[in-house]
Amino acid sequence: MLRRLILYVALTLAVGWLGGLLLFVTSVTLMREPAITPDLVAADGIVVLTGGSERLNVGVDLLKAGKGRKLLVSGVNPTISQEKILAGQDVPERLRDCCILMGRMADSTIGNAEETRTWIAAEKLTSIRLVTANYHMPRSLYIFRRALPGITVIPHPIMPDSVMLTRWWERTGTANLLINEYHKFLLVLLSIQVDWLT
Repeated sequence: MLRRLILYVALTLAVGWLGGLLLFVTSVTLMREPAITPDLVAADGIVVLTGGSERLNVGVDLLKAGKGRKLLVSGVNPTISQEKILAGQDVPERLRDCCILMGRMADSTIGNAEETRTWIAAEKLTSIRLVTANYHMPRSLYIFRRALPGITVIPHPIMPDSVMLTRWWERTGTANLLINEYHKFLLVLLSIQVDWLT
């Protein structure tokens, strides 16, 4: 009887885990990178989470298009200069001097949110457009919206060329990336539930 119960619980957990994974991957797959057009909603600020050159490119393009007054690149390696990071970017000098900040304190998504909170307070912003990879966006949104009550956080998911979501289960690298991100997302959800219960 006990063995059957253990087997039932294990099977239930496995099915729940797999179902959650499929929902997570489906939500990521359905995300589309917004085109930077005149009718794209602007925010007070733009926040780019480091982790891929595509993110920085999009963040700079958003700033140049006037979709935010300020740009924070959060999680920058302290040993790399702003000039090196922006090398190759067609950024007018006036924007480099006034409107781009390299955040160098964060080493995690939670750290990104904390760094952003400090920046928002200093710049007196009320809304941000959050730029990160599509697979990273669900967790980032949960963390940022929790850390920034009263601030409008607009998601701007990027679709990295290196992450092929078509038949992802056949691609070891992509499958491992998605499963790891799903586990991190579950941990974020669990932390929210624990805080709510205490």
